[in-house]
Order: sequence, then structure tokens, then C-alpha cells
Amino acid sequence: MTWKRTAAIYRIDPTFSLPYHLSASELAQCLHLEPYQASSLRRYLHSTERTPACYEKQDIHILTPFMKEYPQRLRHIYDPPWVLYAKGRIDLLHSEKSLAVVGTRKPTSYGLEALEELLPPVIEQGTCIISGLAAGTDTAAHKLTVRKKGAAAAVLGAGFAHIYPRENTAIFHQLSRCHLLLSEFPPDTPPRKWQFPMRNRIISGLSDAVFITEAASRSGSLITAYQALEQGRDVKVLPGSIFSPMSAGTNQLIKEGALPVTGAHDLLESG
Repeated sequence: MTWKRTAAIYRIDPTFSLPYHLSASELAQCLHLEPYQASSLRRYLHSTERTPACYEKQDIHILTPFMKEYPQRLRHIYDPPWVLYAKGRIDLLHSEKSLAVVGTRKPTSYGLEALEELLPPVIEQGTCIISGLAAGTDTAAHKLTVRKKGAAAAVLGAGFAHIYPRENTAIFHQLSRCHLLLSEFPPDTPPRKWQFPMRNRIISGLSDAVFITEAASRSGSLITAYQALEQGRDVKVLPGSIFSPMSAGTNQLIKEGALPVTGAHDLLESG
């Protein structure tokens, strides 16, 4: 069920009850699916393992655009998720200030030292720090926020039953208890490469601004930067050495008009 297919159902039936009453062949015809896709979808819709009671037992909140708890920031992006699965403090979805922090999975000592210098004043101001629980920069941002007793939110590229990467198991459970975990994918969805760019639009969409510390010339963090620009968010970048491959992408963003960050005041200011 792609975003467009879900939108097509919504135009026909805003209650979304229609698919539950269709046969596999009718689903295939209505949604232009292959027969095996339609059969799989029908089994999924009628599974007893995906009832609200089952999610409640796992402390998973289900949020849709039809609920007041759904974050306002996401309502205004081009392709907001139809469903958000959440564990932890859903009040963080409505934080007055939020900053996305993303970067390379292989940060240099410079990038990590910059985070330690620049983020604490932002955290102390009550800003919710949002990232993607990936290895490297994301993990460092989450752990720093937790250590400084701030508010942290992680947007995942898989379902809650598949912690990725596995070495982030401890911080995953810590965030689920005291902070916030989010995913638009059902809990049993394993990580797939194409899901992470989808995840990135939620990271930027939930944020007032996106801060990129380090990114190579073809880094996935650049996808987040361009999505942020399309969503009307500020993009702020840590300048880096011309000799560092991990700063090639961020330096290019500065040439294209991103705001260079040379002190915490640049992250604290809007615009």
C-alpha cells in the first residue's frame, strides 16, 4: 500500500472501510494490484495480530491524520504518513521547538566534537532533538541528548520489532521508555534500503530546522537536506575541511545556500 494507493482509497471512501469488504480480485481491480499483491493485502487487513488491542499490549500508539494527537508539522508536508506508530512520549510530537540532527554513519572526531560543543545549549533551551537512530551521527545525537537530560525523538526506517542497527538496542529501549520512537512502518516490517529515504522526510517534516554535521558527496543526509528545503525548513550545516571527504556534501550545501553553523547561536536562531 503506497501513499498514492492509500490516497486513492481516501478519495473513494474517507472512512477506509471499503478495502475490508472487498475480495482479493476486487482489491486487485480497484488498486491496480497484481493478484498475489491483492491476496497478501487481504490477508494483512484481516489479520488478528494487527488489532488495536494487540498494539496496545505492546505500548504502541497509532496516530493518523484524523486524530488530534497527529503532529501539526506533518500535516503540511507534501506526503504526510497516513499512519504513525509511536512508542514513548507522544507529547514530544508537539514540542514548541524541534531540531533534526543528521549526518554520516562514519563521523570524524571533528564532527563528534562539534556535536558536543554545539548541541548542549540547544538541548538546554528545551528543543526536541530528532534523528534517525542510524549508526554514527544519529546515534551520537541521541545519546548526547539523553545524557544532557533533553528530549529525544527517533524516526525509524523499519518496524519496532526490527532494531536496526542491532548495536543500538540499548538506546532503542531507552528512547522507547523515556523519550519517543516513531515509524510509519508496521512493527513487523524489516529494514529495506528504500524505506530510509521515506523515513527522512518525516525527520525533516517534524523539525523547524535540519542540522547536518558531516556528509559525503553522495550521502543519504543530503536527501534529508533537499526534502527539508522542499518542506520550507531551514537547513543548517557544519562547515568542514576541504581535505575531508566527510565534509564534501556539507560544503556543497553551503555553496547552494545552506546556513553555515559556526556556533551554538546559529542553531538557536531561526532563519
